[in-house]
Amino acid sequence: MSIFPKVTVPTTPKTASVKQIGTLYAAILTIFVVAQLFTFEDFITLIQSYGLPGGVTMAYFLSSLIVVIEIFALPFLLRMRVSPLFRVTSMVCGWLAAALWLKLGLWLVFTDNAVSNVGFLGSVVQLTPGWWNVLFSLALGILAIWASWGMWPKLSKFKK
Repeated sequence: MSIFPKVTVPTTPKTASVKQIGTLYAAILTIFVVAQLFTFEDFITLIQSYGLPGGVTMAYFLSSLIVVIEIFALPFLLRMRVSPLFRVTSMVCGWLAAALWLKLGLWLVFTDNAVSNVGFLGSVVQLTPGWWNVLFSLALGILAIWASWGMWPKLSKFKK
């Protein structure tokens, strides 16, 4: 018995389009992460300007959480060889990335903040908040669910 996790091959996709959907969602998240990390100090300030409860502490936590979740979603979407537990964790991170952006988009639409940038691409590119970013976040959620449906990880069954 080994204490190290066993690396497994991902399951075969249910359809050919699922692999393309996963790659598309991974490409979008990669573009997000690179842009957010390029100017991470400004990204923290941008999240702070949302006026979220918790102030500066929440801005530091949320900006770091967004970047980490987007990075951890990539192994599942790119069908990398990882342990079964990390594959499930990566799949859930794909869901959480879309859910966080949806929640932040709804926060910007329903609160009366004078924010000039959504933050999808950090502070590198100015994207004005509005209903489009809520719909785009919903589209990201659909991509995450579609990729999860088509590449659902099979966990090994315990032997008695």
